[in-house]
Amino acid sequence: MTRAEAAPPPQARQESPHTVIEAFTATARRLASRPALRHKCDGRWHTLSFREYHAEVMTVARAFIRLGLQPGQTVSILGGNSPQWLIADLAAIAAGGVAAGIYATSSAEQCQYIAGHSGSAIVVVEDSAQLAKLLAVRATLPELRAIVLMKGESDVAGVHGWEQLYELAEGVPEAQLEQRLATQRPGDLATLIYTSGTTGTPKAVMLSHANLLWTARGAALLLGTREGQDWLSYLPLSHVAEQMLTLHVPLLVGSCVWFAESLERLPANLPEVRPHSFLGVPRVWEKIQARILGLEAQAPFARRQLMRWARGVGRAAAWAQERGGQPPLLLPLADRLVLSKLRAALGLDRAHHCATGAAPIAPETAAFFASLGLPLYEIYGQSESTGACTMGGPGRHRSGSVGRVWDGLQLRLDTDGEILLRGPCVFMGYLNNERASREARDDSGWLRTGDIGRIDDEGFLYIVDRKKELIITAGGENISPAHVEGEMKSIPAVGQVCVIGDRRKYLVALFTLDPLLLPAVAQAAGSLATTATEAAQCPAFTRWFGAQVAQANRRLARVQTIKNWTLLPEPFSLQNGELTPTMKTRRAVILQRHAAAIEAMYD
Repeated sequence: MTRAEAAPPPQARQESPHTVIEAFTATARRLASRPALRHKCDGRWHTLSFREYHAEVMTVARAFIRLGLQPGQTVSILGGNSPQWLIADLAAIAAGGVAAGIYATSSAEQCQYIAGHSGSAIVVVEDSAQLAKLLAVRATLPELRAIVLMKGESDVAGVHGWEQLYELAEGVPEAQLEQRLATQRPGDLATLIYTSGTTGTPKAVMLSHANLLWTARGAALLLGTREGQDWLSYLPLSHVAEQMLTLHVPLLVGSCVWFAESLERLPANLPEVRPHSFLGVPRVWEKIQARILGLEAQAPFARRQLMRWARGVGRAAAWAQERGGQPPLLLPLADRLVLSKLRAALGLDRAHHCATGAAPIAPETAAFFASLGLPLYEIYGQSESTGACTMGGPGRHRSGSVGRVWDGLQLRLDTDGEILLRGPCVFMGYLNNERASREARDDSGWLRTGDIGRIDDEGFLYIVDRKKELIITAGGENISPAHVEGEMKSIPAVGQVCVIGDRRKYLVALFTLDPLLLPAVAQAAGSLATTATEAAQCPAFTRWFGAQVAQANRRLARVQTIKNWTLLPEPFSLQNGELTPTMKTRRAVILQRHAAAIEAMYD
């Protein structure tokens, strides 16, 4: 099972560096004056060249040494995406330490757990709000020597503003830093990735320099990444996928990273950046889709019909391309009149690779973007595999598949369908958890992913579901909730779905509605509802919605069908603990929060 051949970027053919900082230094020397990082401040984009980026990292590394960071100790980073986040991460590694991200949405207790479990000597925080979390638990962290504030100043003892790092660095000679760099080896621990914790306490995934560089080279090859290309960073940097695409691939090949102002500002930032590649978790793609469909529904009749016609042509073209056929003759006209303009309006007109990962994407959403000329190539991987280990792309794409396994990796299915993986991307183990490490990776180096999959005759991998999330009904049937949820997401205006039925006689579902799409969909259903609460109480809407569920059920096996359902007044959220920072559903939390509604469906 090998992926289709792709021409490697020129830099991939050069002698490979052995550590993260070696790779970074080589790129900084080669592309010294080229832009490396761009962030927005006071309405203007500010640029850091590779020379400046590298100098900042080395300065902060010396400051960390002055603050007492010893080789092997951890620097935790708490905050949103920014140049300082990357600089702190690389500075920790350069100083011989280990970088560990903490999700910006974490509570004080969660910050305490990660900083304590990792034995953090330094914690870098974004602002006063994040600082308050650390100060609340500081007394319980005996190994914590210093806190560094990215933005602002503080009079609290042991808290240092970012500008103070330059003064601290002056007390450490460059030779001392060079000595630490000289001792680093490919197998050394470089980064800790704390799992987002869909169940239980998060584990600390240990990734070596070799893990990170091997995966970065593979990702650069498959994404066709070259120096000078542009990326947009917006997903949490504590997640391995965003670290790979924002930190390690760009420093290896010399591409430029732009930082989105916020998730809410992403639609405005995309057209400003026009990235060459773009990764979105399914919820991001669903929101973009809802915005386009909302605008389409409000357009005059002729314009609305033109947009739907063009998307129909685009969908036929995508299907033909996937199967090696000829595109429709009217594709150039549809592209010129509608599709190219939509891609430009989204800021994705230069994107040669649009990817989705972290959770299953609804087939209807994938088909929608394919109809715009933006096929979504699914990525599969996990923190324990240093991110992606399979990926789709031009010439290696099948709808619903996560692509083929990368060259240099072995992938097979266990007797129960669990995906097993072996190769240079497999992690070192879990920090301070030998038992879990042995359970995840056997003596032969095979990683037990915990995911159930299937492989077709062409070597394409399809994810069935998480092994632990498979529903076993009272009748003994094994059911993938992700598959059923994917079918239900095709219902217009549906935002999120959670299917329930473990040890029950039949399946039920909780639905949330997309507020952008709901008014137009409700009107078409003969309802005056404009909110989810009104829709749930409107007989016209609920009759229409029930018919839609019945229609989706016809595409499923009898044991997979939804027998009862509830419309929730609010979407699943991070604030309520129902979603992880990467928008995966925390099923156990949802079951607990909505227990009364669930029991009512079974009563």
